[in-house]
Amino acid sequence: MTVDRILPTEEAYDLLDLTRELADRELAAKADDHERHGVFPRETIRTLGLSGLLGLPYPEADGGAGQPYEVYLQVLEILAGRWLAIAEAVSVHTLSCYPVYAHGTERQRKLLPDMLGGDLLGAYALSEPQGGSDAAALQTRATHDGAGWVVNGTKAWITHAGHADFYNIFCRTGGPGASGISCLLADAGTPGLLPQKPERTMGLRSSAPAQIVFDDLHLDADRLVGAEGGGFRIAMEALDAGRLGIAACAVGLGQAAVDYAAAYAREREQFGKPIGDFQGVGFMLADMATQVSAARALVLAAARLKDAGRPFSIEAAKAKLFATDAAMRVTTDAVQVLGGYGYVSDHPVERWFREAKVLQIVEGTNQIQRLVISRSLVR
Repeated sequence: MTVDRILPTEEAYDLLDLTRELADRELAAKADDHERHGVFPRETIRTLGLSGLLGLPYPEADGGAGQPYEVYLQVLEILAGRWLAIAEAVSVHTLSCYPVYAHGTERQRKLLPDMLGGDLLGAYALSEPQGGSDAAALQTRATHDGAGWVVNGTKAWITHAGHADFYNIFCRTGGPGASGISCLLADAGTPGLLPQKPERTMGLRSSAPAQIVFDDLHLDADRLVGAEGGGFRIAMEALDAGRLGIAACAVGLGQAAVDYAAAYAREREQFGKPIGDFQGVGFMLADMATQVSAARALVLAAARLKDAGRPFSIEAAKAKLFATDAAMRVTTDAVQVLGGYGYVSDHPVERWFREAKVLQIVEGTNQIQRLVISRSLVR
């Protein structure tokens, strides 16, 4: 289903048409096989980079496409409707480029054309085995050794671990709390940077996260991104935008589930007529479609605030909360519409149901989003 939206330029319409064509040609046919065998789609991601889809919200002068966030998020929605792992990869990579773009030195920013063009794939190493939601309590530590930094510790749930070309490492360079955290930039293959075996996940098996162990990882002094002690602020700035990316992925997944369930309900007959003619099914489809539309409206409203340079973090939290909860409900109902057929892997709703769950967890659990929103109301 194509949903009409008001876009800033004709170029944006052309971009979305290109994305649909590319997604249908390059993604839809590959998703099931890659997910079944857990094969990371690096070449597919590189193709997206060559098509200009990995640097959409960044300025053209830095190698990006100079598109508003409102347009970028609609691209993510299209990609997620064909293959969620790809859309999540684009979202995480876009997030991973932010520290260097916003806080990098002149020398670090020379990497941006390769980052935004997809030659270099990024990873964002913030979470740890004992600290996910409480990011300010992270324990990975970097100490001065005279020439630079020595990093020791473990990160967890890192998307692109073992596949990324560069890693943003958030680590403790000072005392306890947020003010003691800094951001370091590390290249893949640097001795002491040790990606572990991928996790065995419920969904997104083609892009399963993994732990990364830092064992006396030596980095030059010029690998510090931003000011020493400024890493937590960098991390939170990036996550505000990253939450919108995950919310857009949820909208795309939900829309795919609505479309598939509605098509099935038109064709599947019971008691002499299509099951969609029964109110029990028809009303379920109506609720599914309404939830996806409402989620999309929240996502794009927050994106317009960001594009206008206005505060958007609370609206991003609302969008992430509502859209990912909606995706979970909608994919659950899509399985129900298909009945027994929804429970087998012959139909994609089974995979979408499993994939929707992770969207309620990544980029800040939905419990954390509720905490952020509630605090803003009573502050």
